[in-house]
Amino acid sequence: MNTVIKVENLAKRYEMGDMIVHALRDVSVEIQEGEFVAIMGPSGSGKSTFMNILGCLDRPSGGQYFLDNQEVSQLNDNALAEIRNKYIGFVFQNYNLLPRTTAMKNVELPLLYAGVKDRSTQAKIALERVGLGQRLDHKPNELSGGQQQRVAIARAIVTDPVMILGDEPTGNLDSRTGEEIMALFQELNRAGKTVVIVTHEEEVAHHCKRILRFRDGRILKDETVENPVDARDVLASMPLPEDAVPTS
Repeated sequence: MNTVIKVENLAKRYEMGDMIVHALRDVSVEIQEGEFVAIMGPSGSGKSTFMNILGCLDRPSGGQYFLDNQEVSQLNDNALAEIRNKYIGFVFQNYNLLPRTTAMKNVELPLLYAGVKDRSTQAKIALERVGLGQRLDHKPNELSGGQQQRVAIARAIVTDPVMILGDEPTGNLDSRTGEEIMALFQELNRAGKTVVIVTHEEEVAHHCKRILRFRDGRILKDETVENPVDARDVLASMPLPEDAVPTS
């Protein structure tokens, strides 16, 4: 099985005046292709710093980071941008959609940066995959929070990335909609995608197959979830809201 993420002795330090803050200390871990991993920890534990480095949004102060067997720790900004666009799909808590742009055009953006010509076909396929085939021309303010997050997931998968990173992807959603989003992540994972999410919710983390618990810049515990919660089962037991609107 291919190792998608490998970090060795990863460290991140910030200088704050005369103080040096150690956000990450000697972190070593591997994540294999097809894993579904939750990153957890209290505020200041290092989980967000770790996620930023995994997403090539920041560089470590020490140690090495291999993404799909490439050493990416010290690449320059342009090289990191290329890595992000080619290998990583991002899903954020606040969706990060362009507000005056249709779902289709939002999903096309990574393809535009990659120089892909037939963008509309791939964007449509991605939106259909997340259940939004009838919402292609809707702008974010015409979509519910759950539908906006589905657009964000479509944008994340449209380039067929090596892994999907989610930063509190259910944080702004009600319980049912959050469950629908976790069902979508699980579906992508069953199809072979490597998925890593940051969450502060134990219930969300137990939908994953593995949990990395951070504290004081270190991995305190690396645990396997023996029986991950199947979001499909949870949804089947939840009543539909009276004003439910189909997603496709």
